[in-house]
Amino acid sequence: MIDKIVFGVLDPEIIKKMSAAKLSKTELYDQEGYPVEGGLMDPRLGTIDPGLRCRTCSASIGECPGHFGFLELTKPVVNVLYAKLVYNLLGLTCRKCGRILADGEGMEKFKNGKKSLKKLKNIVKPKCPFCGEKQKKIKFLKPSSFVEGASILSSLDVRERLERIPNEDLPHLGIKNTRPEYFIITLLPVPPVTMRPSITLETGERSEDDLTHKLVDIVRINKRLRENIDLGAPDFIIQDLWELLQYHISTYINNEITGVPPARHRSGRILKTLTQRLKAKDGRFRHNLIGKRVNFSARTVVSPDPMLDIDEVGVPLEIAKELTIPVVIEKKNVKYIQKLIENYPDWPTVNYVIRPDGRRKKVAETNKKEIAEEIEVGYTVEKQLENGDWVIFNRQPSLHRMSMMGHRVRVMPYKAFRLNPTVCPPYNADFDGDEMNIHIPQTKEAQAETELLTAVATQMRSPRFSGPIIGPKNDYITGFYLLTNGDRSFTRENTVRIVRACDIDIEIPEKKTFTGKEIFSLFLPKDFNFEYGSKSDNVVIKNGKLISGTIDGRGISAFKGKILDEVDKKYGHTFAKKFLFNMTKLAIEILSIDGFTLSLSEHELNEKANKKIEQLLKDTQEFADNLIKDFEKGKIKLTVEKNSEEAFEIIIKKELAETLNKVTKIVKDEIPENNLILMAKSGSRGSIVNIVQSSAMIGQETVKNDRIKIGFHDRTFSHFKKGDKNMESKGFVTHGYKQGLSPFEFFFDAMNSREGLMDKSLKTRHSGYLERRLVGALKDLKVDYDGTVRDSGNKIVQFVAGEDGLDPSKIQKGGINVKRISEEIIGK
Repeated sequence: MIDKIVFGVLDPEIIKKMSAAKLSKTELYDQEGYPVEGGLMDPRLGTIDPGLRCRTCSASIGECPGHFGFLELTKPVVNVLYAKLVYNLLGLTCRKCGRILADGEGMEKFKNGKKSLKKLKNIVKPKCPFCGEKQKKIKFLKPSSFVEGASILSSLDVRERLERIPNEDLPHLGIKNTRPEYFIITLLPVPPVTMRPSITLETGERSEDDLTHKLVDIVRINKRLRENIDLGAPDFIIQDLWELLQYHISTYINNEITGVPPARHRSGRILKTLTQRLKAKDGRFRHNLIGKRVNFSARTVVSPDPMLDIDEVGVPLEIAKELTIPVVIEKKNVKYIQKLIENYPDWPTVNYVIRPDGRRKKVAETNKKEIAEEIEVGYTVEKQLENGDWVIFNRQPSLHRMSMMGHRVRVMPYKAFRLNPTVCPPYNADFDGDEMNIHIPQTKEAQAETELLTAVATQMRSPRFSGPIIGPKNDYITGFYLLTNGDRSFTRENTVRIVRACDIDIEIPEKKTFTGKEIFSLFLPKDFNFEYGSKSDNVVIKNGKLISGTIDGRGISAFKGKILDEVDKKYGHTFAKKFLFNMTKLAIEILSIDGFTLSLSEHELNEKANKKIEQLLKDTQEFADNLIKDFEKGKIKLTVEKNSEEAFEIIIKKELAETLNKVTKIVKDEIPENNLILMAKSGSRGSIVNIVQSSAMIGQETVKNDRIKIGFHDRTFSHFKKGDKNMESKGFVTHGYKQGLSPFEFFFDAMNSREGLMDKSLKTRHSGYLERRLVGALKDLKVDYDGTVRDSGNKIVQFVAGEDGLDPSKIQKGGINVKRISEEIIGK
């Protein structure tokens, strides 16, 4: 049993003891292709060849874990990872005796060893209080050089200085379980060959790992340095080789050091060395340990299918044939399994049969009858996916709990997953090429959890904002609006058609015509009472009948749907799921009866509106021209905080914003009722702002909340005169998208769009990184059954989860309607 793990820098003596071989040769293989003893592929470091055994443990490939070797450096080099720490230690300790340069009160600040060494430099003495030695200023030349006074400190000098620091001072410097001189490398551990295996190419040549490439460079330079010292070479040659050794070892440890050219392969490819193996998305931790590839999963493009139930997923037949669920044969299912086996090769069938002794048999045309007769209680079969099986559906990035939900399988033709569009919001999915994954639970427990805990019906309310996160949008909202707006009437034939399209069993009253509100009321529970404010009026529902109001995006939709939220709270998940499905079928049927089109002519304004806007723009231009003249004459009133130019900008921005508001009012008043306006009114798509931008004008384009600033030598763009301050030259766009933008207006619009894209990209990156750090920090916390939050050591972190112990997806926000509750009680 492991009691604890201690992290520190290895003592050179321990490196020697744990090593299986001392390495010194640059050759990897001999003429016959066998690893050279003393080379970097020494057989004592492990084996990667099927025909060879390890010389250290005598194990073969797959059994031998590999063994470290070591390389004795001719001259010591700085470990680049600890160079900054070494610099701080040199500045805090005496150059002669190695003691901390503080006494008395100053030494107290070193006591706990937790303070930043950089901050402690401010309190050290210029003269050693122990030996009286006067200190010289030390400079750090990145990545690994140190200058004291006018002379450069060699790695040997630095190591000697660090050796003088006494053990009793180390805790005050924040160093535990190691000695500071170990930060200067004298013995380099060489990783086992199993950590850096070579591969054989199609040509028969061996291709070595990046680490081996780098280690060959280190061994070669180390050998040349020793030979030059032995031959008495000039100091500058030895110094150059020493610096080259430092470079190779530094890039072996980290090949992304700022200001240091990265080590490359002969082909020019940058080598992936130790740090790069561990860090970032493709490193050992995130790629191999935290993130894994899994079996029993599939991935393909997702496509919409409004005919599927809310919690169904359309699975391609090809995938259903490949993915399996293990089923243990019992008395009650043995005949069913036999039928499946005999159905081979048609779907659904069984792919494999597993006997109680663990032996697997693949079902084939030749043996299916034999296997069907052989199976009995205790056997396990791997059955193909069937309709109704529960799977987990996922879209990445998985940002919250509802990014993975339980769906029922519906096996279908073609090659895309199919999804009811109502379930898109929690996945943040659309159908422009998004891909999604399914995962097949392999145990009864996992299947039960998928159905009971992760099913779509159980995830309809968001734990973030206590409202519906699953719900209809776009066309569906338009359908509800067309049905319930005003006093529309439908024939009995159309009413029957609408009801038959839905999964509902109701009696239709004997009437020749029905209003849209009456048809909508057929789908509401008989005891349902509710009131709320829609975008255009007040909605009143009494005893399951829509009395007044128009159903729009605030009634039944994701995020804002008040009726949907109330139904879920009052009648439960199962009823809410069925209610939502029927609502979507109702909206689709209304649209199929009415049709809903959008033409370019609906963006047209009438002549009256165009003249009003034209006059308004003339007035604004006149105001801007007069303001520019006042500014040039110095007549702009100043405030304490603002200079004349800032005051000018505030006034003109206010006037231009007012102009856009007036244009918006003109568009609202003058544009005829059409499908474009209907979409904005119902909340299905777009807003009046979008209509104004397409039909009338875009208005002021801004960058960093200001009008377009001057560039290009005293002007915003080459279309304008130098020093021009008029509203067009500073980004005021007087045309709409339908009419078309002039070249400079298009350019200004692109500037504004680019800022939006950059903001979105940066926010996504920052929020993603923050979330990853939070997940890492909170990974060992859990909410226990007593409501406390505890860590992996069972210590209480929070006495009540979230400070209140409430699940946001289960609570109701807003006031309590006492009148409605009392009416319901009295009514009962």
